[in-house]
Amino acid sequence: SAFEDAQQNLAGGDDSGADPTFDPTLPGTRPSLGHIHPVTQTISHLTEIMGRMGFEVAEGPEVEDPWHNFVALNIPEDHPARDPLDNFYLATAKDPSGKSSVSAGDEGSQLLRSQTSTVQIRVMKEVQPPIRIISLGRVYRPDAPDATHFPMFHQMEGLLVDTNVTMANLKTVLRVFANNYLGEDVEIRFRPSFFPFTEPSVEVDFLWNGTWIEFGGAGMIDPNVFAAVGYDPEKVSGFAFGLGVERLCMRRHGITDIRDLYSGDLRFLKQF
Repeated sequence: SAFEDAQQNLAGGDDSGADPTFDPTLPGTRPSLGHIHPVTQTISHLTEIMGRMGFEVAEGPEVEDPWHNFVALNIPEDHPARDPLDNFYLATAKDPSGKSSVSAGDEGSQLLRSQTSTVQIRVMKEVQPPIRIISLGRVYRPDAPDATHFPMFHQMEGLLVDTNVTMANLKTVLRVFANNYLGEDVEIRFRPSFFPFTEPSVEVDFLWNGTWIEFGGAGMIDPNVFAAVGYDPEKVSGFAFGLGVERLCMRRHGITDIRDLYSGDLRFLKQF
């Protein structure tokens, strides 16, 4: 065997040209093992925190149709969020010649989801209240990459539907979450905002190095969204929020450029 041949070479009993310095009895070189990416670590941590507050994980497809991504979320046809320049529409429809019938600038029949809010629609279509879920996953928007933006990123969508749910419940959940993930000393604020699928709506910011950084939007679910999934808005109420996973990860670990997370540079990733 090769092992026996190597032993003979070490003993000087073979002059076949094998390296006499090779010692087969020494342990081999250990392969370099990877570890969990910091974004995946963050997702696991967020899931654990929200799980302690009773939120279960729900999942949905990354390729969606406009009804789930826009219509059911009360986003009208002329809303800027539906602009083909602001979404990754897929040329899936074919004419008889086999060519795509979706031209540049058209809204196609499918797109890469631009938000994880699509999951709340799918869940509400299948489940009756009370509902308490989170959905974490990739979303896609054609943003130019910079320190805080990337065309592919992750969101955590939260949804709670029951009777007599108020804005106070929403603010309490987000404050408890922020204190658990970012620390008891974190400062957060709520700013009035507008989203078609929530009313009233707020932006949520945290203070980082003297600057307020937005990490998500939230609000009370619009009655039109309840009507789209067959709920009676006179009987149920609820809130939803969408938080940027990368921004939370960056705040926790002191990362200043989101592009570092996807550079593939092991020197950077090994720090986590």
